Amino acid sequence: MQNQTKIILDTDPGGDDIFALLWLLSLVKQGCVQLVAVTTAEGNVNKSVTFASASQVLNFTGFECIELGKGVVGNTDIEDAAYIHGADGMGNISQTLPDVKHDYACARDSDDIIIDKLNANPGEITLLAIAPLTNLAVAESKSPGILKKAKEVIVMGGAFTVPGNVTSKAEFNIAFNVEAAEVVFKSRNDIVVLPLDITNQLIFTPEMARKVYSHNPEKPVAKFVVQLCDFLTDTSLTYRQTEGKKGFLVHDAATVAYLFYPETLFLQRARVEVETHGKLTKGQTIFDNRHIAKTDANAWVALKVDAANLLASFVEDLKVLLTYNS
Repeated sequence: MQNQTKIILDTDPGGDDIFALLWLLSLVKQGCVQLVAVTTAEGNVNKSVTFASASQVLNFTGFECIELGKGVVGNTDIEDAAYIHGADGMGNISQTLPDVKHDYACARDSDDIIIDKLNANPGEITLLAIAPLTNLAVAESKSPGILKKAKEVIVMGGAFTVPGNVTSKAEFNIAFNVEAAEVVFKSRNDIVVLPLDITNQLIFTPEMARKVYSHNPEKPVAKFVVQLCDFLTDTSLTYRQTEGKKGFLVHDAATVAYLFYPETLFLQRARVEVETHGKLTKGQTIFDNRHIAKTDANAWVALKVDAANLLASFVEDLKVLLTYNS
């Protein structure tokens, strides 16, 4: 068996989170990934709903054995994104899926899972953080230096050369808990950041969903991909997220692409700062892009993307998930 990438996915499902999770599960099926745990967070919807959504996806794709963590609550003054993702975080179609298998009351807190797994496997596990950074920050506060024990910390968040998506300056995952984001960016000097600058170009279209569906229409995942895509396409057009183009933004999928299709991304060394107090700029991510030595850099920031090839790889891998899904 090929060498597997060990991953903890920290997520707040959310439609694009679910598509990123499906992509990871397809790579698990291909023997490329060991999904060590899924840690849920409060964000797109509240923490009990993100837990339930992740549990349902793991269940109906045959991965109910993967440990699932429940999120901790952090400080926020940002409303959730149920208006985009649906009250259940998955296009209001959760009732069509098998029941939740994981027990919320008995589940471990997400931050405790992160601490335990990284302590047990120092330097081996990659953290894919596609939610507000509350869980990672609480883990770092409880166990200082724990995030340095991750092989990599990869964050979907921020906006540098483009407007934010919750304010003119701030992106949702950063703005939802700015103090947590500040803690994470101070935790190590090589955080990988996939911001709106590149994810705004990742439009997953109904045509792509139907290519996946046609590969194996009998599989439950095939119908789910089309239904969720159609819902998110409608809300994306309503809120002008795709500038009139039919489809929706798979922001979180960029983290998976960074690991397995790195040729689709171009990254720049930078020092990322998070504005935590500004009246008009709270949640803004900033870096000094002058041509000077980055001796105090703390991140690699993706600023260019080959969107066509990234999305083509995504579609092909989702087909593999349908091929093997029972």
